[in-house]
Amino acid sequence: MKKKLALKVIGLIFGLVFLVILGVAAYWINDIRTTANNMYTPLENREGSSPLREKAVAEGEPLSILLAGVDHTPGREEDVVGRSDTIVLMTLNPAEGTTKMLSIPRDTRTEIVGRGTTEKINHAHAYGDAQMLIDTVENAFDIPIDHYASINMEGFTRLINAFGGVNVYNDLSFSMNGTQFNEGNIHLNGEDALLYSRMRYEDPRGDAGRANRQRDIIEALMDEAASLSSITKAGEILDVLDTTVRTDLSLGDMWSYQSDYRAALNEIEQIEISYTGQTIDSLWYAIVADEEKARVRNEMRSHLELDV
Repeated sequence: MKKKLALKVIGLIFGLVFLVILGVAAYWINDIRTTANNMYTPLENREGSSPLREKAVAEGEPLSILLAGVDHTPGREEDVVGRSDTIVLMTLNPAEGTTKMLSIPRDTRTEIVGRGTTEKINHAHAYGDAQMLIDTVENAFDIPIDHYASINMEGFTRLINAFGGVNVYNDLSFSMNGTQFNEGNIHLNGEDALLYSRMRYEDPRGDAGRANRQRDIIEALMDEAASLSSITKAGEILDVLDTTVRTDLSLGDMWSYQSDYRAALNEIEQIEISYTGQTIDSLWYAIVADEEKARVRNEMRSHLELDV
């Protein structure tokens, strides 16, 4: 099975950043603790696992994490707020050595839990932060979400710049907001990488092409994070995380999970949801059929070793 990397948030939150942090822990432990404490934002009625489960997740058992890249709302510089530009539900099964990444279309039409409206799923984060987004995704797909992590897109740009940019191979020449991206090997700073990852209208592959570019950026970031040169950049990286990332994973969870679930990253599969487009009241929505929701639900719950 071909290995695939998820969209921008997975590498940033669960793998990418803490490869660096763990590598320089002896030198940066106090800063790491401070950053982890500032990132830590627990959810209500969740103690390490989803209320959809009959029992809490035990150490080393399959678990799920919702990853969100959100648009930044001006005027709240220290908070991760706004609509979720990217939504990825990740399930990790360390016994199998596999991870599944479910990319949820941000325009999916669904009930917004806690608000009583039917809208695009990415509105949930803007209305009620991570709590409402998690409740909405669980309600829409009946897949338990045990943890979450989110980063605002301003932080995504700053993180890439902290690494000195990334190198990717571009298979489609295009321009975006006045910036030209030529075919071939290119170097991207944070601002250009954000443009590069968001383009879809000039790509005949649409969202699939955009997802490919996002995965390329994450792969390049992970390569940078694994290099020895990243040690000298740890302070700047921690500063970015401190102000732009929020998660219900404590520092203790992160230490434990990087050990318990590292094996799950041996094989990564991305799952996409099929949908049809429909305009309702002048707004375009992604309509996911009940049969498609059932397919996705069964695959993800099976990977979590839950009854389907």
